[in-house]
Amino acid sequence: MSETPSDIEREIEEARERLAGTIDQLLYRSHPKTIVSREVAQLKAYYVDAATGEPRTDNILKTVGGVVGVIALFAVLRKITH
Repeated sequence: MSETPSDIEREIEEARERLAGTIDQLLYRSHPKTIVSREVAQLKAYYVDAATGEPRTDNILKTVGGVVGVIALFAVLRKITH
């Protein structure tokens, strides 16, 4: 079954619309504000339970422990070198 010129034109137009939608989506996803809001949402999800709104103390304590450990390491290294 051969396609008519109008069928081909319709397919081309549909392909253009899909491509335009894809380009719009890529532009949205790569916009700096979108990237920042996505990263902030991920960070919040790590420290706050989305279902209850309660802080995730286990993750908070891990982060605090890591920061304290790094500070202690710097203090020890500074004391050794001076």
